[in-house]
Amino acid sequence: MKKNLLILIITSALISCGQEHKSTSVLVSKEIKTSNTANSSELQETTPISNDKYIDTKHVYVDFDGSEIIIKNSLPKGGLKYTAPNGKEYVYAVFWTQITNKTNNLLKLKMGFTESSYQLPSSPDRFFKLFIPSETMTPDKETLFNYGFNLEKYLNDEFNNKTNLIRTVNPKSSNGFYILTLFNKPVNGTLRTELSLNEDKILYRVNDCIIECGKINLKQLKLIK
Repeated sequence: MKKNLLILIITSALISCGQEHKSTSVLVSKEIKTSNTANSSELQETTPISNDKYIDTKHVYVDFDGSEIIIKNSLPKGGLKYTAPNGKEYVYAVFWTQITNKTNNLLKLKMGFTESSYQLPSSPDRFFKLFIPSETMTPDKETLFNYGFNLEKYLNDEFNNKTNLIRTVNPKSSNGFYILTLFNKPVNGTLRTELSLNEDKILYRVNDCIIECGKINLKQLKLIK
């Protein structure tokens, strides 16, 4: 997809994506505490995930000298119910994103989700909350239930907290992280997510809702596929 067409799609989706603040959210309780589990900038380096069975989308960006940044986004696991500490039931899905830095520069990213919940434009009665755990996703967890993530324990502790991600991917290295979606009711059809870049901005898409959620330090990256 050409860059100008990608930007047009992103701009349209950002305008149409509804956001519900905590005063009106039907997904989470009104009290949102400041997260005390902000993710460390120190990364556990991993080998690139190469099994396409678990990959939904792949984006390749190049810097000024042609070196690549590769972003792989997974298919979902889960689709089961989670009962929150407030007694309400939600439907969850576990996703991961892996970033491979083939450049000679450090890749620093900082991202987080500022709203207590978001709304799918195509399904106005579907609201979702996003979580970014600190645990690293590694290739050996690909085949495990929920990609090896202990979702219930994590959400029991962090359900009312906002989480963020601050990470550095070293040159010639890869790292993966989880993103959890928690819906007030099942989504009609398929549920897909992906992380992508628009210049130095980080975008996260949940079906037809695209959220600008952070930045990276590298400039002038060009999408090639």
